[in-house]
Amino acid sequence: MELTDIDLNQLVLFQQLMRERRVSKVAEQLGLTQPAVSNSLAKLRRLLGDELFLRTPAGMVPTPFAEQLAGPVGEALALIHGGLNQQVVFDPASVKRSMTIGMTDIGEIVFLPVLMERLRQIAPGITLNTVRNAATHLREEMESGQVDLAIGPLPQLKAGFFQRRLFSQRYVCLFRQGHPLDKPRLSLADFQAAEHLTVVSAGTGHGAVDELLRKSGIHRNVRLSVPHFVGVGHILRQTDLVATVTERLADSLSGPFQLTHRRHPVKLPQVAINVFWHAKVHRSPAHQWLRGVVFELFGDA
Repeated sequence: MELTDIDLNQLVLFQQLMRERRVSKVAEQLGLTQPAVSNSLAKLRRLLGDELFLRTPAGMVPTPFAEQLAGPVGEALALIHGGLNQQVVFDPASVKRSMTIGMTDIGEIVFLPVLMERLRQIAPGITLNTVRNAATHLREEMESGQVDLAIGPLPQLKAGFFQRRLFSQRYVCLFRQGHPLDKPRLSLADFQAAEHLTVVSAGTGHGAVDELLRKSGIHRNVRLSVPHFVGVGHILRQTDLVATVTERLADSLSGPFQLTHRRHPVKLPQVAINVFWHAKVHRSPAHQWLRGVVFELFGDA
């Protein structure tokens, strides 16, 4: 097949269908009628020799070939978009726009207070939204431009995405000041005898810690499991529970909740926190600026 055989607008329509999965929604976004979208899809099906999308009660479900095609098409359209807009000047002090970052609740605790203060100083017209970076559709949302950046241990973001190491950190044991374990060194016996709080964080690299402890044969007396980190400080301050958390989260919680942390008695691998962005926004001046601010504030020297 040659490029002259295909209309670029058909690829734009294909990308929108990959994201929205509904003809009516794509027609609305592209300013077309539903029959026009269906006709264009029919031409693309004939050209590529594949159904591409199958109509189901849940919407238009992509075929395996469409899934395989989505990455290269998205990257190609991103390069074209970036080339056409590379002369755009971005002035953070005067621009008014919203930007969205994917992060866990750990990220919201560790990053947002510092980041929001910096934006207040240098980019008062920019507002931030956050979404959970463990969300099922994070990849599609970044491909479509709904999410500008993602921060965290995100093994599911590979092909079609750029990434750069922000920092690495170790895991520590976090508990209240005055806890029976509040002593210079925490032994493995102390750790196993304690009562523990665990956070179930499926979909992120943090969830691997529980599996590593189990594989190491480490027994924990887990008294409480919660689905997020936002309540950890409140819970630990008023109980004798112990939590295994990342060091930067421990540092952020220790002051406000009168907590302390110690080196973990189990040899756990450090966790890498990366910044991810899609090829579509790689050369965008606004996104280059946002990435620069994040690395300036939180990146390892």
